[in-house]
Amino acid sequence: MAKRKALGRGLGAFFPDMDQNEDNPDSQTGNSVNNPYVGDQERVNVILNVPVASVRPNPNQPRSEFDEFKLQELSDSIRMHGLIQPITVRYIGENRYELISGERRLRACKMAGMDEIPAYIREVNDEDSLAFALIENVQREELNPIEIALGYQRLIDECDYTQEVVAKKVGKNRSTVTNMLRLLNLPAYIQKALRNGNITTGHARALITIDDPELQKKILEKTIEEDYSVRQIEDEVRKATSRKKQKRRKQLPDKDQHDIELQDLSKRLRSKFSTKVQIKKKNIGGEIRIEYYSNEDLDRLIQIFDSVS
Repeated sequence: MAKRKALGRGLGAFFPDMDQNEDNPDSQTGNSVNNPYVGDQERVNVILNVPVASVRPNPNQPRSEFDEFKLQELSDSIRMHGLIQPITVRYIGENRYELISGERRLRACKMAGMDEIPAYIREVNDEDSLAFALIENVQREELNPIEIALGYQRLIDECDYTQEVVAKKVGKNRSTVTNMLRLLNLPAYIQKALRNGNITTGHARALITIDDPELQKKILEKTIEEDYSVRQIEDEVRKATSRKKQKRRKQLPDKDQHDIELQDLSKRLRSKFSTKVQIKKKNIGGEIRIEYYSNEDLDRLIQIFDSVS
């Protein structure tokens, strides 16, 4: 009868290709870094117990906010049961490691007074370190929408990724990435409300279409105070826009009214296409000019046209 493999403290459930084998005393899974037989070249693609003090934070960590109460709960659980899932690090030499993902677990272990922590050691560069940290947090849904948007922007700025590459890296549609990045155009006070969970991403996307800062702030306050739905925000925007149109029409001659209508239409198209749109009158008819700034941007616009055709 075949002898069963013994898994060390539940790690095999997460890393089945690195199971400890009772018949293999040289297995590195779960070994302490104090083991004299573990050399620098062997600190890659293994799970080791590394000193907590030797792990430095990830400078690319996309997550900036941690719930202290939940962190204490995790620390208490770790103190009682141990850490089930390892953190992920990269070896940077001289018995030092840099965190890739698992900062919440690392902080909780420090709070629990642990000297060592199980760590899966990966060989990655700076670019991959940022990508892995973001991807893990996004997959675990541990980031707020603004943190996600900032993470996407960092991948674009620091790793020279396109929006399409970012979408593939994080397993999202490109339109989802584009919409998340648009959140960074919101005023700071709306971003703060989104960070704090006072409004949802849907609320934020509705608010971003409002050009008037005073109206935008007024509707945000109503959304928080009266628990507005996204549809209610859209209704408020339509009502406010309609009132403005009626007021201007009373004050302007017919020719100017037509110009105002074209301006309003331009704003609606800009909101729809997320790019600059100009409408010009001619003696007979006119033209609509929609700008794009890259081949990707053109593909995005074509997708929008296809969706309404």
